Amino acid sequence: MTAHSDAKSIDRLIAQAERLGVIGSPSSTAGLALDILGPAVGKKLVGELALFHFGQDGVPHYALGQITEVQLKNVWHEDPAMRSLIRQRGRVDAVSESQDTHLGKMVISAVFKQGGPGGFEPSILGTVPSTGTAIHQVNDEVLGQLLSPYRDQLFYLGHVYGSKPQLPLWFKHFGRGPDGANEAYHLGIFGKTGSGKSVLAKMALVAYSRYPNMAILVMDPQGEFARDLRGGGASHDEFTLPVRGIINAFGKPTYVMTVRNLVLDRWDLFEQILLESQFFERLTVSRGENRELASDILCDRLRKAKVTLKHLFKRESFDKAWKALGDEKVQRVFYRSDGPRGRFNEALKEADPDEFFDQYWTPVTELFREDRPQARTVEKALAWLLKPDAKNRPILVVDLSREQAHGIFWNERIQGLVIKRLLDGINQAAEHFYKDDQTLNALVMIDEAHRLAPRYLAQDDDVGRAVRSVLIDAARTTRKYGLGWFFISQTLSSIHPEILQQLRIFFFGFGLGLGQEFESLRQLIGSSSTALDLYQLFRDPHSAFDAASRQSYV
Repeated sequence: MTAHSDAKSIDRLIAQAERLGVIGSPSSTAGLALDILGPAVGKKLVGELALFHFGQDGVPHYALGQITEVQLKNVWHEDPAMRSLIRQRGRVDAVSESQDTHLGKMVISAVFKQGGPGGFEPSILGTVPSTGTAIHQVNDEVLGQLLSPYRDQLFYLGHVYGSKPQLPLWFKHFGRGPDGANEAYHLGIFGKTGSGKSVLAKMALVAYSRYPNMAILVMDPQGEFARDLRGGGASHDEFTLPVRGIINAFGKPTYVMTVRNLVLDRWDLFEQILLESQFFERLTVSRGENRELASDILCDRLRKAKVTLKHLFKRESFDKAWKALGDEKVQRVFYRSDGPRGRFNEALKEADPDEFFDQYWTPVTELFREDRPQARTVEKALAWLLKPDAKNRPILVVDLSREQAHGIFWNERIQGLVIKRLLDGINQAAEHFYKDDQTLNALVMIDEAHRLAPRYLAQDDDVGRAVRSVLIDAARTTRKYGLGWFFISQTLSSIHPEILQQLRIFFFGFGLGLGQEFESLRQLIGSSSTALDLYQLFRDPHSAFDAASRQSYV
């Protein structure tokens, strides 16, 4: 089909679509004034997706946009004398209603021009069409014709807000080729609990899973994504999304790792986790420099004794650690004074080694044990995920929820340390690919992102600061490596601004319309944006009378 026949086809479809109004005055390329036609004044127009045909540079163009506002004007009702009469009678039949005019505002979101190999290609609104230019309601047939060159690359996420057409979005992988963006980009979904945020994130995950050459890592602090991939479907009110079934239909391999089968593989992690445990506390070594020195010298002695991380869980490794702590040379490293060193010696002699091994040593060292069922080290898991010559690269979900940590020492700080290890590993892999003139072509999805990259942190939260620092640096630098980041959060104002500034694509759900959240939203998209007016019309999904009538807005 030629570009000329494509234009004729789209013109026929537009002519058959309902006319809502015409372009009025004053209008600009930033926003159009609409004169609403009489038959359309009784329709719901705010949020409606509309389209008009115009000429630019001698080439037919088609502009899509949303109606963001409708105003009613009646100049007779604004006359003081007429207002006095209306106050007495309620209405004046000669002018009330019959002299009403309805004025709309329309914001352009996309423009296409005739041409290109597919018939239509993106363009811009570089002029203002003449007054009287017809505005038509958009339907799926019109959208399908306009986007026909990209039909195989589109993914539909629900419906356009306030309108009936399905919402087409363009999710491209980060590599080269016809379906690739040739670079990575960062995304964010923000909205309070119940706004549809989680469903949208999982639909985006499904969209990216279509690409065999794209690797996806999901950081799952609460285990929500892991539950869906294990169980096959995410049920949200009356909507069920069969995540696992769809991804399986695409042939995309998936694997869920929990803290039970994720093996830590760095001595510095063991040192930090031992610091967090009660091991030294029960031996009267207080927090601070003394405990840090004790943990450091103990790890150093274990390495010199040829103890490996994967064998730390064994009793013989513990016995070597216990013996080292009884060495006066070791004790003098973290206790130089005789008094504190004497108290430590007394606590060590009174302690029951069996109890310490079972209750304080084993829960920590289990994190480093490689012979657990289906266990993989962080390094091996990332190597499997990012294998460059794999025909179909997988989705790896790392379930870091507390529920999966039975029998293992686990808290939020340990979770943060594990997340940092994963982030460091994937960033290093991205740099390695870049040096070899390859693109990583990978996406990292981070749920509960406000916990990992918050705007504010406690002064003594060194782990939190380390994780946030890695994320900020990654958001700034990894785009050129082909590594994109997808942040999912219940709040916008608490996310560090350096992260927000690096995002290219935003999705906003219900719940950001008040106070500090709305101010953050305003700063991101512009204080005068009419899109904010449309956003504030979002209705709380949980204000519905029953679950069947709930609607999520993003």
